[in-house]
Amino acid sequence: MVEARIDRGAEVSLSTEQIRSFVAIELSEEARKGLARLRRGLERDEHGFVKWVDPHGIHLTLKFLGNIPSERVTEITDAIRKATQGISPFHLEISGLGAFPSLKQARVFWVGISGELDKLSGLQQNIDSALAALGFAREERPFVPHLTLARIREGASPAERRSFGELVGSTTFEDKYPVEVEAVRLMRSHLAPAGAIYTCLSVVGLGGQEGLQKIQENLPCRWK
Repeated sequence: MVEARIDRGAEVSLSTEQIRSFVAIELSEEARKGLARLRRGLERDEHGFVKWVDPHGIHLTLKFLGNIPSERVTEITDAIRKATQGISPFHLEISGLGAFPSLKQARVFWVGISGELDKLSGLQQNIDSALAALGFAREERPFVPHLTLARIREGASPAERRSFGELVGSTTFEDKYPVEVEAVRLMRSHLAPAGAIYTCLSVVGLGGQEGLQKIQENLPCRWK
């Protein structure tokens, strides 16, 4: 695992390598447990065409960066730090189910996000602009905050997609699990046969030193 020292924009020292990376918000443990319960309620033995995402690896992605040289971690962290200036911690909730592009022709099933979406949108736009200045392409599609719960495997028939979409559409998920956004993380995604392994490369806290203290006490910079 990669260790990280947390400060206002904590970062790790890495040897030169290509890192598959993204910028994200970590979920609360309560939210992860809620997603795990939801998954258990939807899983069926006959749905082998559904690929579930491990709740411990679910995160709210703000920007996917692709492969980056390890020596760019510092400048990317600095850009994220600048993008978060003036943004205080805020509150989100996860609730509701949906699918891309639709329940009848689903490829991706997701859980929705509510709460202080104006602050979330502003944070995402700031990060997108700050990283565009470093040469990363701007997002072309509108930002639609969501958490990916499952994907339909390639080769699934239209009937299979439709049947699972009907199951999701008939499922009630009205619980609102809180997510207190106190930091933004630069993450590494290592693709392994058993699934992706996520490692935190750096943390940028919101709300100055007071908010940072809570991060140091309660929010580790890494998970797997």
